[in-house]
Amino acid sequence: MTPSNENELTQAALQRLEGATNPRFAQIMQSLITHLHAFAREVDLTPDEWMRGIDFLTATGRACTGQRQEFILLSDTLGLSMMVVMLEQARAARAAASAGRDAGALGATPATDATVQGPYYWSGAPDVACGTDIADGVPGEPAFYSGRVTDTRGQPIAGALLDVWSGDGEGVYDMQVEGAGMAARARLRTDAEGRYWFWSIRPAHYPVPVDGPVGAMLGGMGRHPNRPGHIHMTVSAPGHVPVTTHLFVAGSPYIDSDAVFGVRPSLVVDFEPHPPGPAPDGRVQDRPFWSAHYDFRLQPTAV
Repeated sequence: MTPSNENELTQAALQRLEGATNPRFAQIMQSLITHLHAFAREVDLTPDEWMRGIDFLTATGRACTGQRQEFILLSDTLGLSMMVVMLEQARAARAAASAGRDAGALGATPATDATVQGPYYWSGAPDVACGTDIADGVPGEPAFYSGRVTDTRGQPIAGALLDVWSGDGEGVYDMQVEGAGMAARARLRTDAEGRYWFWSIRPAHYPVPVDGPVGAMLGGMGRHPNRPGHIHMTVSAPGHVPVTTHLFVAGSPYIDSDAVFGVRPSLVVDFEPHPPGPAPDGRVQDRPFWSAHYDFRLQPTAV
């Protein structure tokens, strides 16, 4: 087929998928081609504008390093990362429902909401015991975190793994400091009653990197680059669907306009202020500190 107009061009491109051997790949590519062609027609895209788009994507790739993932940042700030997270969680909920394990069964409650992983995850954080200060020496106001990990019916999960990370009290992550080692990161496991507790800092709001192509895009859109204060964690246990999520500081600036659309109301947590003195775990603090409590719920896998 030799296309003679825009619509015939789209059909010709789609026909080239007839030899695809992977049905899912063919489905994705068919939709991608269809929507890309429709986008170009809708905005009457010019060659100069398309070349600028290609230059933008090239610059995004060049900005990626071992410590910086500009494409994740692009996906996050366009809301695509959060869209994929929501779709995945809805998929898991449907699978649980079909297996009779949905949140409405036998008094079960929904699993903890997931949100974006972000560009600052670093695998290989140290394994520590509950009660450890995972941000020892990191700038920021100390905060005591505690809670439980249960399934969606409230049964405690012993040995559940929490992989935790955050920036410092100024919103700077270890990966952003050249030559720095891991800081404010750790992996810890719940006790026999599903409880966890550890010390870190009260997270501060911060801007995503704006010195690259994504920053220029945000500026062109008239958008701010800021994220509200939050701490990251991935919570997992055998036989359960893992969840990558945040705890957001209630009242933090930008809580209603997160640059990556990651805030979910169920993840906003009150941080209670405390004067110097005994802490909930018996530790004595010589300066003011905060405490935050949150219980995580994991969806049993559908088997």
